[in-house]
Amino acid sequence: MPALRVVVAEDSVLLREGLVSLLERFGHTVAAAVGDAPSLVAAVREHRPDVVVVDVRMPPDNTDDGLRAARRLRAEDPRLPVLVLSQYVSQGYTAELMAAGEAGAGTGYLLKDRIGEVREFASAVTDVARGATVVDPEVVRQLLTRRHDPLLRLSPKEREVLALIAEGRSNAAIARRLVVTEATVSKRIASIFTKLDLPQAPDDHRRVLAVLTYLGS
Repeated sequence: MPALRVVVAEDSVLLREGLVSLLERFGHTVAAAVGDAPSLVAAVREHRPDVVVVDVRMPPDNTDDGLRAARRLRAEDPRLPVLVLSQYVSQGYTAELMAAGEAGAGTGYLLKDRIGEVREFASAVTDVARGATVVDPEVVRQLLTRRHDPLLRLSPKEREVLALIAEGRSNAAIARRLVVTEATVSKRIASIFTKLDLPQAPDDHRRVLAVLTYLGS
């Protein structure tokens, strides 16, 4: 396959530069490398790349901004190939992207640890650009083992926060109980929503849905 024009979106400067170097090593051209979701949208509109490599969590909100930006871009161009990078397994990410694109639109979901497998990562980028769907084998394995208990996706600290939410505690009360800041509590709650596949929706109360998941597991 000829060299690809790639847009990279990753908020970690070190990892972003590493991705650029790696892609260029395999003969591709990085048209833009950005660190937040709005810049990703602008870069793709400007450069019309062959494939987008995007981190799920990015500024400005540091939740699933990268994923939401990718979905927005897919709405504008349903055949845009997108390779998502994540630090952990979430069942909904690949499904959301595929639902936002046309049949045959290249879609990939890799854990960030996989970037260390240089040739596998480079192959995934090429395959997604060609229109293939690439899902990290570790993602498949974890989904198969976790699908009966979604709470296993949460860290111990996140489970602790969710238990307090189930008791009806406010963020301020949780912060006092755990001796952390409210900002820390908010970040853990955002992570809980992401890991339990509870995206923002106007008709849903994610706090209640998270508690129902907790009580039903």
